[in-house]
Amino acid sequence: MNTDLARRLFVTAAEIFCVIGTLVGTGVIGTRVAESSGGALSADATLIAPLGTAFSIWSVIYLGLFAYTIWQWLPRVATTSRERRIGWLAGITMILNAVWLLVTQVGWIWVSVLVILALAVTLGILVKRLRENPGTTPLGKLIVDGTFGLYLGWVTAATCANIAAAGSASGWGSGGPSDEWIAVTVMTVAVVLSAVYVIVLGPRFAVAAGIAWALAWISVARLTDEPASQLVGIAAGILSAIVLIIWALGRGRLYRSARQGRSLDREPAYS
Repeated sequence: MNTDLARRLFVTAAEIFCVIGTLVGTGVIGTRVAESSGGALSADATLIAPLGTAFSIWSVIYLGLFAYTIWQWLPRVATTSRERRIGWLAGITMILNAVWLLVTQVGWIWVSVLVILALAVTLGILVKRLRENPGTTPLGKLIVDGTFGLYLGWVTAATCANIAAAGSASGWGSGGPSDEWIAVTVMTVAVVLSAVYVIVLGPRFAVAAGIAWALAWISVARLTDEPASQLVGIAAGILSAIVLIIWALGRGRLYRSARQGRSLDREPAYS
């Protein structure tokens, strides 16, 4: 069996495992995530838990992963250096996603933190390789860059929420105003990471959108649901906008650099 075939089979098997994990996590053949781990991961468990509607983003991500699994079987795709550099990592992200869903079923909340951290790091490496090996077709960029960019953005915010959930389940927090400021600080970390991504991975809208989406729904949750917090709700809304502003600034800088490069190419060379 050649390496390209082995990689494609690995990705396909990982996708099947991911689907099984999803069926467990959505309650089809298991317990819903919101009800697992003693409710530590529910929408009202912590100050930085997003409203339940936010999790609809998984439908887009899962659809993208399914499309990618089919995409990587295309003969003209399978043997490209781009696919060879990301394929194994793509499969690993699917496996880690399913493992996260499974460990939450048995209440291993701190293990779930380790798993989601591993998932975030793997996605970061994958998206960095996408930058190093740019896509050549709009469809390929949509399926691959769009899916894994959105995946990374959402998981980045979800990691912060997961750590907060584990801490809350372990009895962290005073239940007073200081908890609100801690929540704002944790969300700010997600915004800082969005800036790091712009620098390291390039200004990718899908990544920014994933983080901004999570923060926006945290804002809605704290302003309309329990536990209520006007401070956290307003801060989350502002931070969500800042993430998009950071992306826009990065995009503008990239555009200006590209224009400047074209202008220099047109100038005559003098010795």
